[in-house]
Amino acid sequence: MKLDSPIFQDADKAREHLEAQRWPLGPNCPHCGNARPDRITKMEGKAHRPGLYNCMECRQQFTVTVGTVFERSKIALNKWLLATFLLTSSKKGMSAHQLHRMLGVTYKTAWFMAHRIREAMKEDVSTSGPIGGEGKTVEADETYQGRREDGYVSPQRKGRPYLKRKKPGKNAVVGLVERGGKVRTFHVQHATKASVRDILVRNVDRKSHLMTDESRLYTETGAEYTSHKTTKHSAGEYVRYEGDLVIHSNTIESVFSVFKRGMVGVYQHCGEAHLHRYLAEFDFRYNRRTALKITDTERHDDLLSMIGGKRLTYRRIGEARYA
Repeated sequence: MKLDSPIFQDADKAREHLEAQRWPLGPNCPHCGNARPDRITKMEGKAHRPGLYNCMECRQQFTVTVGTVFERSKIALNKWLLATFLLTSSKKGMSAHQLHRMLGVTYKTAWFMAHRIREAMKEDVSTSGPIGGEGKTVEADETYQGRREDGYVSPQRKGRPYLKRKKPGKNAVVGLVERGGKVRTFHVQHATKASVRDILVRNVDRKSHLMTDESRLYTETGAEYTSHKTTKHSAGEYVRYEGDLVIHSNTIESVFSVFKRGMVGVYQHCGEAHLHRYLAEFDFRYNRRTALKITDTERHDDLLSMIGGKRLTYRRIGEARYA
C-alpha cells in the first residue's frame, strides 16, 4: 500500500475499506449486536449520509465508525486511515507535529488523533493468555523513562521527601518478551519485587525459562519458573551457554532501545499520564514486525480490525494508568 492509495484520498473509498476490515461477513449493529443481513438495511438516497445503516432489531442507526476511536470525529475518514498507516508503518513512531503537517489539520487535532490511534493499538492480554510456555524462553527487564510528574516518593525513602536540589525519579517500565514471539511492556508506579512478581505471574507461563540480568527484583519470583538464569552485566557478562540454553536478556534490551530512540528522537517528551499509550504503540509494532513477514499493509489492516470498543474522549485522555 502506498500513500497515493485511493483509501487515503477519498472518504468513500476509506469507508468501504474500513467496512471490509471491521465487517468481513457483513454489517454488525454496534448497539445490539445484530448481524442478520435481513434485519439490517442500508439507508440510500441524498437524505442520508453515506454508509448509514438501520438495524430493525433495536431500531437504531449506525455507521462503521460507531463504537470506535473514530466515532463523532469531524476529520475525514481518509485522513484517519492515513494517520493510522503512518503510525503503524513508522518503526519509531511519528510526532503529532509531523502528522499535522502531512494531514493538513491543527497540531491539537493531530495530537488527539495520535492518542486515539494508540488507544486502538492496546491489546487485551486477558484474552490472549500468558506468553511463553513449555520449552520457551521469556526475558524480563525494567527500564526508566522521562521524569515523574506526580511527586510520588519511592518506598526506599521511607516517607522522606526528595531534597530540593534533587530531581524527581523517572517513570518505571517493566518489559517481558518471548524470544521469537511477542512483547508486553507495563508502566508501573514503582518497580518492586511485589509489582514485578504480579506482572510476571499474570503474563508469563510458569513452564517457561526466565532470563534476566542480576537484578534482585526477580530472584524470588524466578524460583517459580522451570528455570531462572541470569547474566551479570556489572562484570561485563552479556551472554553465556549452558547446554541447549542461550542465557541473555539482549532481546528485551533491543526492545527498550527502539522504544528509547523513539521517545528521545521522535516524541522527545511524554507526559506521565500518557506513557502507557506510547508503550502500547511500540508493543503493537514489535508484535507485528517485519521479521515475522508482516507487511505495512497487513499491520495497518490489523489495527483497523481492533478499533472497536475503544473510544477515547478528550476528557479521559489525561487519566494515568499503571499496570
